[in-house]
Amino acid sequence: MTPHSLAFYVDVVTTGTLLGVGPTDSPDHVTKVLGSDFSENTFGDRSMCRDYGLAEFYWDRVSAADPWSGHHFTLQVHRLAYRDRTLVNDALRARYGRFTPRLRFEKLQRLLVRRGVPLLEIPEIPANAPYFRTFWQPDSHVAVSVIGTYGEYSTPDNLQVGDVYSVQTPMAAEEVEWRRARVRPGLHHPVVRRRR
Repeated sequence: MTPHSLAFYVDVVTTGTLLGVGPTDSPDHVTKVLGSDFSENTFGDRSMCRDYGLAEFYWDRVSAADPWSGHHFTLQVHRLAYRDRTLVNDALRARYGRFTPRLRFEKLQRLLVRRGVPLLEIPEIPANAPYFRTFWQPDSHVAVSVIGTYGEYSTPDNLQVGDVYSVQTPMAAEEVEWRRARVRPGLHHPVVRRRR
């Protein structure tokens, strides 16, 4: 059996869902599964985010008269490094147990490979390179952001190179192709490894 929270991350990357909740589910359904302990931010009448601690869900709509349409969700894995036990809500803790303060990408990738779930590295957007690297699962459309190199003011001091920063879904194949098209052949950003 996969220990502790590793099983959670494997489930999310493999299925593109969190406890069976997908990025397009309604606010009411997400709250039914994750509970009512969240903070809510709205951006005008057309965008909303609910922050459940570790997970954030995003919705948008055409107008205030229209229903919310799920856009994406993000696991803010980097928040766990602050060791705030309230970040992991009761529903996640009941299913997966204890969550470690840092998630090593190599461990996650190794477990996924054993299950036949590949993660493909895709080009990083220029504003984040070379400090972050992105890996994509083509079937579930999940993207995993990993610390690529240390950068003062660019990466968190409480994470190390190779730690997972966040997990987001969905990342459409069109975005992956857009990123790949922006990379000129032969242009590489070296990954600098620094022991911390």
